[in-house]
Amino acid sequence: MSRLMERADVRAANEQISATDDQTLAHQIDLTQIPAPPFGEEARGRRMVELLGEAGLRDVQQDSVGNVLALRPGAEDREPLVLSAHLDTVFPAGTDVTVHADGDLLRAPGVSDDGRGLAAIVAVARALSQADITTRIPILFAATVGEEGSGDLRGVRHLFGTGGAAASAAGFISLDGAGMKYVVTRALGARRFRVVLRGPGGHSWINYGAPNPIHALGRAVGALAAWPTPTDPALSLTVARWGGGTSVNAIPAEAWAELDFRSESVTHLDIGEERLRAVLDRSVAEENAGVGDQDPRLHVEVTVVGHRPAGVTALDSPLVEAALAATRASGVEPEVTASSTDANLPMSLGIPAITLGAGGSAGAVHTTDEWYHNENGSVGIQRALHTVLLVAGLG
Repeated sequence: MSRLMERADVRAANEQISATDDQTLAHQIDLTQIPAPPFGEEARGRRMVELLGEAGLRDVQQDSVGNVLALRPGAEDREPLVLSAHLDTVFPAGTDVTVHADGDLLRAPGVSDDGRGLAAIVAVARALSQADITTRIPILFAATVGEEGSGDLRGVRHLFGTGGAAASAAGFISLDGAGMKYVVTRALGARRFRVVLRGPGGHSWINYGAPNPIHALGRAVGALAAWPTPTDPALSLTVARWGGGTSVNAIPAEAWAELDFRSESVTHLDIGEERLRAVLDRSVAEENAGVGDQDPRLHVEVTVVGHRPAGVTALDSPLVEAALAATRASGVEPEVTASSTDANLPMSLGIPAITLGAGGSAGAVHTTDEWYHNENGSVGIQRALHTVLLVAGLG
């Protein structure tokens, strides 16, 4: 790290990041105000193509799923190091994404997650170009689709799939949101389900006694909420959405719920899925207990709608050591942690991967009150640059 900081070209890149901090913030606002709901990232992707081209990258393009990609050549023809941020937000189409200034804060849905990460990878590309730095191995800049929610990591799945641009990458760095302290080295796995219970329905008085899917679903949710989930490592269970029925005076013909399990342990995710299916089967059986053999019965359907793999990047990995050294050189004592990000996928494949914040601070993430504060924001981008250079190497 000391040798890196002594180089004139690296000092020039750092100075360039500091000098263009206002421009980076303007790009962050610009990108945030382009709606990018799940499966609707196209417009923001087109803007990223323009910005990465203006930052000095060549042949910037979008792949077949919408990822924005640009390969910056290295001195050696080797597999690239990927520097990534994600295009999509959690917010549905029609959400007002206008950025408002509130004192020193910028407020808007997605202004940190991941408007900040997108602006940061543009700033890193610009600094490398302006300082005329050539790394030893190539750097693949990637703005991915489908990181949030129902996107189920579809962007990085394509990136690391057979024939993908990063199928055998040397490493992967995701810039996701704000912050300086945390280095994500463990992938928090997630398994998500949609549960649908269907029955005959009917009139609330005339057909009283027919199996009621909401009654069965309510009992199942109550049993799951009372279940002492595994620990060490923890398994979380969230019933996130549910609904059903058509009228207050009708037995519903359908009820549904969406659930999210998270853990660093694949075994615990398996246990959670087994528990979910067992509780639903028992609840449906109880609801059908009073139904005659020839009468319509209640049935349940369980669909996996999301599967984020768990994984880990070893603490003695050169990528992790580089990130820790770069964080300390920024005056911050790092803390390794777990999270669920684009880095989950490469970690699960055994490819060294981490996630970093891109400087500044943020709060109320994943709400319409999300905010970003740019105090020492440029330092976070410099940390990302130093991590990249320590791993990619310099001539």
